[in-house]
Amino acid sequence: MKKIANEAELVVHALKVGEAYARKRGVGKFEATDSAKQKITYLYRLLVHDKLIQPLAKGQENEPNMRHKLALWMSRQLPEDHPLLK
Repeated sequence: MKKIANEAELVVHALKVGEAYARKRGVGKFEATDSAKQKITYLYRLLVHDKLIQPLAKGQENEPNMRHKLALWMSRQLPEDHPLLK
């Protein structure tokens, strides 16, 4: 797994965008009491279900790999000149 520059910030941004996506889709929202791990898992599974990202291999579904997938997804959604991609 290749390290992405600004991966932590991309994941935070992905959670914000993902929450808006889930609300627009009408499938739920994040609560203030939800842990980061719960949010990451929920968003990862929602994006896989909607076929917006490719699922991880069996046995590879853990938090670091899900965070990496979300960071990759977010990096592909942002315009090329976005500050998080530099």
